[in-house]
Amino acid sequence: MFVLGAASYGIATAVYLLLALLLVTSWRGRLQGGLLVVATVFTALWAALAAVFATRMDTPVLLLGVDIFELLRDVGWALFLLKLLNPEGRWDPRSRRWAAGLAVLAFITLVMVVYPWLGERTGVPVFHVEGRLFGHLLLAVVGLAIVEQLFRNTRPDKRWAIKYLCFGIGGLYAYDFFMYADALLFKRIDAGLWQARGLVNAVVMPLIALSAARNPDWSLDVFVSRRVVMHTVTLVGAGIYLLVMAVGGWYIREFGGDWGHVAQAVFLFGALMVLVMLMFSGAAQARLKVFLNKHFFNYKYDYREEWLRFIKTLSEADPRDIGPQTIIALADIVDSPGGGLWWLRDGQFHYVACANASEYAGQSEPEDGSLARFLAHKQWVIRLDEIELSPEAYAGLVVPSWLAAWTRAWLVVPLMQHERLVGFVVLLAPRAPRSFNWEDSDLLKTAGRQAASYLAQTEAAEALAEARQFEAFSRMSAFLMHDLKNVVAQLSLVVSNAAKHKHNPAFVDDAFATVDNASQKMSRLLAQLRGGAVSGAVEELELGALLKEVVTARAADAPAPVLKCAGGALSIRAGRDRLADVLGHVVQNAQDATAADGSVTVRLAAEGAMARIEVEDTGSGMDADFVRERLFKPFVSTKGRGGMGIGAYEARELVQQLGGRVEVDSAPGRGTCFRIYLPLAGAAPAAAANQ
Repeated sequence: MFVLGAASYGIATAVYLLLALLLVTSWRGRLQGGLLVVATVFTALWAALAAVFATRMDTPVLLLGVDIFELLRDVGWALFLLKLLNPEGRWDPRSRRWAAGLAVLAFITLVMVVYPWLGERTGVPVFHVEGRLFGHLLLAVVGLAIVEQLFRNTRPDKRWAIKYLCFGIGGLYAYDFFMYADALLFKRIDAGLWQARGLVNAVVMPLIALSAARNPDWSLDVFVSRRVVMHTVTLVGAGIYLLVMAVGGWYIREFGGDWGHVAQAVFLFGALMVLVMLMFSGAAQARLKVFLNKHFFNYKYDYREEWLRFIKTLSEADPRDIGPQTIIALADIVDSPGGGLWWLRDGQFHYVACANASEYAGQSEPEDGSLARFLAHKQWVIRLDEIELSPEAYAGLVVPSWLAAWTRAWLVVPLMQHERLVGFVVLLAPRAPRSFNWEDSDLLKTAGRQAASYLAQTEAAEALAEARQFEAFSRMSAFLMHDLKNVVAQLSLVVSNAAKHKHNPAFVDDAFATVDNASQKMSRLLAQLRGGAVSGAVEELELGALLKEVVTARAADAPAPVLKCAGGALSIRAGRDRLADVLGHVVQNAQDATAADGSVTVRLAAEGAMARIEVEDTGSGMDADFVRERLFKPFVSTKGRGGMGIGAYEARELVQQLGGRVEVDSAPGRGTCFRIYLPLAGAAPAAAANQ
């Protein structure tokens, strides 16, 4: 029994010395890491003294040393947990209470441990053994409380980093609580529980090491070989499996009657065959490796750095080079020199870009082809060099001839958007051999989704720019049609009155003047078509004379507008022809909205440094919502199909270019007053009107 206890605590000593060595050699100098090292060293020293004591249990001084180092071990782990509970180092009231309580309890336990030993040497009456046991029991309770506080006060998204530590240290304290509670109940420590205690401490060491590996601020990365863990897990799993099968075989033998021994032999043979097949199964080993790598080890990549680099590569790309930059961004993840990009258009995946693969001309791939269907369904990163080695994993995939002939091709990365395959990237093999595992695949798939969104956004932006060009062309055409409509209306009026007034010299003069005006407008329109804009000379205009011309030109339509000018001459600087056209549109709109027996009044007056032009009618009017939201919106008209909805918009644009403003006062059934304010010449900087 003594040998069993020594071996148990000897194993604990070895594993904690190993952990302490790893932590010390990788310590960054932070307090958390220092406390972890101290707690680990105290645990190793305690286990070493306990191993020696197991061989010489008749030595009181060894028992005293074991108790003292057990106290140091418990206090060390408690301090480490308290530091994790208060990582910022602020001694708030809760932290102070915990620290004070732990110090008092440690002192009391120390007295309970040392005083009996001193009493035996001096003959002074001492506490019974129950006092020493009770002190250790209280420390276990306090340790469990601290573990519970740490786990409960850690945010759920951060518990991943400390949960195994809580399980491990909590398990130690729970075992101590059970052992000392049993000892207090029966007035002695159970020998079996005490001997197993060393192995219990050794078993939780990997959990502590795993938590240290997940928390770089405690220490540097603690490396635990994946191969060792893989073989250990395999052996432990095989042992558990064999134990379960042994129990099953015993049950069959005991209750199988005459066939019991035969059934047991057959059952055990079958269980062994299953175990052998599982141990040599590549698929089972691969799944186990993925599970261990995902859940028990640090990741292969610094994902923050990888993602920042990836986004930077995409965002800094010129829109014309977004294809090659996307390939480079994906290729850099796995050290590939480049590759090609295929993008879905018109039911085909077309070869649209390459990076460091100019020797390959590229070939289209149908959307319903084997490669596209496999990528869309599985959403896997295809390793072309793995297809022949694991054909069952790529069942249903037929590699296109053009891809099979591309000897440097290595990976095919799907570009998914909204669970739809919109493209794929073929990456070339790296120049130096490189491992490829589930982590590379997950990162490439995620980056592929981001790249697909970025490519789709760029394509949508190009389509939008093209649509805006068409919109600009359509808007220019609409303005031209609006002016042409007015020219046609003038000429039609001349033609309709020619038969009746052709012998009237005054009519003939007006007709020629109208034709001349129409010719000038057509010339301006042709210039606009050739150069994209009409440049009218900016000059000083007398508004009264200009308004008189506009009113006279519109006098033939009913109701004829009436001009009222207040004060003297008012001059502004603007392009004459364009301003006359705009004012004529405003007057025409007022006439169109007013019945023949109504009135249209045009007023001109000065208001401070501005000239105010009012065009008031007694027509149907407009409601406030229409004036506020739709009147100045192009291609919206109150005339139905008879209007193009450009006159008011064009008037406001011109007035704003000249430095003025437009106000509209209207109500249904009350008519409309259209006010135009223009800066007087010399009162404000002249506006350069390019119209």
